[in-house]
Amino acid sequence: MKVALFASALLFVGAPALAQSSPEDNDKRPVQAHFYELTPLKPTADFAASLKLPRGYRIAVWAGDLGNTRVMAVAPDGSVYVSRRSEADIIRLVDANRDGRADGAPTVIVNRPGLHGLTIHDGMLYFMTAKEVFRAPLRPDGGIGTVETLIDDLPDAGQHLNRTLAVGPDNMLYISSGSTCNACDESSQENATLIRASLDGKARRVRASGLRNTIGFEWHPRTGELWGWDQGIDWLGNDIQREEVNKIERGKRYGWPYVFEDGKRNPQDEPPGGITAAQWAASSTNPVLMHVAHSAGMQMAFHPGGGFGPDVAGDAFVALRGSWNRKPASGYELARIRFDANGEATRVETFVSGFMSRDGTGQYGRPCGVAVMRDGSILISDDANGVIYRITYDGATGQAAPLAPPPGPMLEQAARGTNVPLALARPETQASSPARLTVGAAAFTANGPIPREYSEYGLGISPALSWSAVPNAVSYAILVEDPDGASKPVVHWVAWNVPAGTTRLPEGLQERDRLSGGPLEGIMQGASGRGTVGWYGPRPPRGDKPHHYHFQVLALDRQLDLPLGATRDQLLTAAAGHVIGSGDLVGTYAEPK
Repeated sequence: MKVALFASALLFVGAPALAQSSPEDNDKRPVQAHFYELTPLKPTADFAASLKLPRGYRIAVWAGDLGNTRVMAVAPDGSVYVSRRSEADIIRLVDANRDGRADGAPTVIVNRPGLHGLTIHDGMLYFMTAKEVFRAPLRPDGGIGTVETLIDDLPDAGQHLNRTLAVGPDNMLYISSGSTCNACDESSQENATLIRASLDGKARRVRASGLRNTIGFEWHPRTGELWGWDQGIDWLGNDIQREEVNKIERGKRYGWPYVFEDGKRNPQDEPPGGITAAQWAASSTNPVLMHVAHSAGMQMAFHPGGGFGPDVAGDAFVALRGSWNRKPASGYELARIRFDANGEATRVETFVSGFMSRDGTGQYGRPCGVAVMRDGSILISDDANGVIYRITYDGATGQAAPLAPPPGPMLEQAARGTNVPLALARPETQASSPARLTVGAAAFTANGPIPREYSEYGLGISPALSWSAVPNAVSYAILVEDPDGASKPVVHWVAWNVPAGTTRLPEGLQERDRLSGGPLEGIMQGASGRGTVGWYGPRPPRGDKPHHYHFQVLALDRQLDLPLGATRDQLLTAAAGHVIGSGDLVGTYAEPK
């Protein structure tokens, strides 16, 4: 037998202290890190019998000799679609005679380089590569019709190119866009996020950020809340960073890359623009649960109950593909996330183990995909040996309940901040005798067209802006809104704590939380309607009549204390009672078909 590939190193990095510590607390302690790749072992014909499961459960081979089986989706007719990364295709498998094993050879459905994520919704097969999202109608024979490209400009994938997607209970498409790196300041704000998009791909926004690589995510069948499993940072030691189970909500940050777990600081990186790790931690959401570091959580599936164990309804199952950066190795199993009656995650436990050899040097499989069948059984794919296993429960009756999470939480979160007046028409910005300030732009005149370079169709850079000073102003805030957009209004810029002595901003500002240098020092930027920080240029639908973009400037008698990534509504709440002057400039933009 070959031995496991093993290497170790002492990395001198700052100690993983609590986020409240300062950079001076970093004393450059060594961290021992391992590259420990287990030797691939070929499972025998009766290997499934050696796997360990809870009492009453059984596992058997459902299909074999399939190649690099990754993500799975079950169609309404019971057939199973599986992506194969190495083969660059999607295959279809059927158990027509219902004998607990797939019939014959798989059928290749579609080929695309880099294909990975897939899902089925309303008679359509959605699938994706690292940068593109496609869909095609399912035919009665299980094949697909004409393939339509929905998105072709997702950000570069880099280190995490295995992206996934699913359709939520709100009838919107959710796309996991992993980080390009282990830990870094990304060039695209769509990296390390979960993206929410319309089913036609024409509109999208960042729903949540700070998610290093959340390949597995799904909605709780009773509550409709979105949960995901995030893979942790490598090279921080055997036991750091632990994998995270997150409740993923709109606009929240989940720590990466500067803090992790319950507020620990990543000693390898510091936030840009003078932001401290403590500030970053205070604006981030801690995980609900954590699991053994480097386990590499992959596809995740909730079980709705029925046709399986008696207490399984509302619990989630996650394939843990297994570590390469830990000794002893972790993962190489199917995990179960227990949820209570209120739909809150309570613990992670092993459900299927035995894919790792007893001496911990070899592996008989790398679990990757998870899917719940119509009869309630569970499939797990092994992408190393091309095997799909089926798990059943002795004495199970009935079928799996329909997986129909309520749309309420997703719709409520999406509706926040919509169908409201422009900022200057809201009560928060009113004052007894406000000063009137004049707002101007170097690139366009009042009610004139905004040049294309400032739009998202062009360069997407912020325009140069100026305004008249207001006596006794302590700071200024900027809000840019489009009342003609779908969100009524769409937010295009949120900025605050502009110094009192600054009444002019250059074009092309950095898209980050805090600006630094000269007159820009200390200016904070919040969340746009795209879910990103900083200027979000005009992006009306092609062919629309010109949209009106209101550049609104507030003079305040104080600076504002707001969290990183604050929204327009948070800014207005904090500004209420402190507005001493205001003004606006309207520009227009239209993009021809």
